[in-house]
Amino acid sequence: MSSVSFQGERGAYSEAAAKSFFDDNIQTIPLPTFSEILQNTSKDISEFSILPVENSLEGSVGESYDLLYSTDLNVTGETYQKIEHCLIGIGELEEINTVYSHPQALGQCRKFIEKYKMKTIPTYDTAGSVKIIKELKEKNCACIASKEAAKISNMPVIKENIANNLNNYTRFLILSKKETHETENDKTSIIFSIKHEPGSLFRIIENFNHNKVNLTKIESRPTKSNSWEYNFYVDFEGHQKNSKISQMLNQIKKETLFIKILGSYSTSKIN
Repeated sequence: MSSVSFQGERGAYSEAAAKSFFDDNIQTIPLPTFSEILQNTSKDISEFSILPVENSLEGSVGESYDLLYSTDLNVTGETYQKIEHCLIGIGELEEINTVYSHPQALGQCRKFIEKYKMKTIPTYDTAGSVKIIKELKEKNCACIASKEAAKISNMPVIKENIANNLNNYTRFLILSKKETHETENDKTSIIFSIKHEPGSLFRIIENFNHNKVNLTKIESRPTKSNSWEYNFYVDFEGHQKNSKISQMLNQIKKETLFIKILGSYSTSKIN
C-alpha cells in the first residue's frame, strides 16, 4: 500500500484529494507544514506527497511554488479537488462573531464572513480549526472546514456551501522520487529565470509557438535572492521524454539563467 504525506489534520481537503487520486488505497500521513511533507517523501518515509498549488477563487499558493523551486522530488501527477466549505461549531448562526480557518478558506468565504460581520482568526489548516473550536467550546466561535472534518471531530455543521462561489476547486500536485512514462495526454511543469534584457521572455515563449506546444499556465514568483527578480513557473502540454519537447527544452535552456524541470505527468480534468 502506498503512503502519502499531506499538510493538515485528518479530514483536510489535501487528504480528500489524495484519496481521490489514489482511489482510497493508500495510507495518509498528516503533517503540520508543506515543507515537512516534502521532507517525509525525500527521506523515504512516505512514497508520495500531495501539495496544493492553486485555487480557482484565490489563485496560487505562494509557499507551494517556492518549495517546488527547492525540492528534489518530481511532479508525477495532478488532481483537482472540489472545495465545499461549511461553517462548523456548537452555536447558532446568529451567535457566531468569530471564525477560525486557513487564510485561503477565509478568503474563499469572504462574502459570507462580511455578511455576518465575523472576526477572522487564521489557522494553519481548515481541519485543524475544527479541533480548535471543539476545544474552545464557545457558542460565539466557529470555523470553516469540510463536512468530513466536522464528521471526524464529531462537530455540528451550522451551514453548508458558504464559499463566495460554489464552483470552487483546488489543484494539487503529486510528488515522488519516481518519474513517469509518456502517455498521449501529458503535461510538463518547469521553472526558469531569465536575463534582465529586452525580449528575453519573448524569445522563450516564441519556442512554444514555433513548436506548436500549448502553454497552459505561466506564473512569476520573486526569486528571494535579488529584489525585483523573478522565477517563471510554466505548465505546458507534452512530456519531457518526447523528442520534440526535449529539443524545445534544450533551446529554452540556452535563453535562461536557470531552468528546472519539475516533472511530466498525466493531465487531470476537473470532475
